[in-house]
Amino acid sequence: MTMPVQKPIKITETVLRDAHQSLIATRMPTELMLPIVDKMDKVGYHSVECWGGATFDACLRFLKEDPWDRLRKLRDGFKNTKLQMLFRGQNILGYRHYADDVVEYFVQKSIANGIDIIRIFDCLNDLRNLECAVKACNKEKGHAQVALSYTLGDAYTLDYWTNIAKEIEDMGADSICIKDMAGLLLPYKATELISAMKGATKLPIQLHTHYTSGVASMTYLKAVEAGVDVIDCAMSPFALGTSQPATEVMVETFRGTPYDTGYDQNLLAEIADYFRPYREECLKSGLMDPKVLGVNIKTLMYQVPGGMLSNMVSQLKEQNASDKYD
Repeated sequence: MTMPVQKPIKITETVLRDAHQSLIATRMPTELMLPIVDKMDKVGYHSVECWGGATFDACLRFLKEDPWDRLRKLRDGFKNTKLQMLFRGQNILGYRHYADDVVEYFVQKSIANGIDIIRIFDCLNDLRNLECAVKACNKEKGHAQVALSYTLGDAYTLDYWTNIAKEIEDMGADSICIKDMAGLLLPYKATELISAMKGATKLPIQLHTHYTSGVASMTYLKAVEAGVDVIDCAMSPFALGTSQPATEVMVETFRGTPYDTGYDQNLLAEIADYFRPYREECLKSGLMDPKVLGVNIKTLMYQVPGGMLSNMVSQLKEQNASDKYD
């Protein structure tokens, strides 16, 4: 009897970036992150996503922090774990296009201050908006991951995804991420998509999703079985709802299988225990709104990204218009 091939699934932990962006509008302060870094560094994560996305804006606008200082402090704490950021292609971390030299300099400084993996995306999957950042990341010896924004529609066939995967490989990217930012990828569709992309490219493939529609954990299970290399998860106090599937749950799901992560559940429990009081504090203060904690299959119709929903709830509250959410 042949033994199954061991292929431990790798996990990127999102609790320091996307998880709190998706649940509390990116309001977790640096001082709350630093005491748990040492324990997180011992888990053995593929990477910890801790910068980029809306964190830069939120640090400056709401938390009155220096985002570069946050990055340097996290880099000092994470001795063994790769740090990852989300980069909006030609938009960098802003909301408009910037000149190539600005993109190049920002990439240079991000890597110099501690980032290892830059996940680069364009909301319309226009590869022209990714080329400059990928080249700059290559030049700085960083890991350039191109993320494809997953969406539904007649144009988005398996041929579309496989052809664009080949173009990304030719561009010089180090890996590909399927960025299912609204939780639209269904389990059996994940099998089809990962299988097709594995046949089209030799690059490692990572899957990012949100729990908004309620299918994300099942989607990860089928994707892992189909050969995906890395999945994005969040520690349980900041998982589910508009965030990612829970790290501990996915670790236990694959225990004793060829995909076993080997992570220590006791260590993960200590990390979860650290974040749990902050979750309760956020619920009590209203920073975490129950609206973003449930499951809504209508996500498949409205297709709003999880990282936008918590910000929309926050903005509606500021306008005394919370009744308009539904």
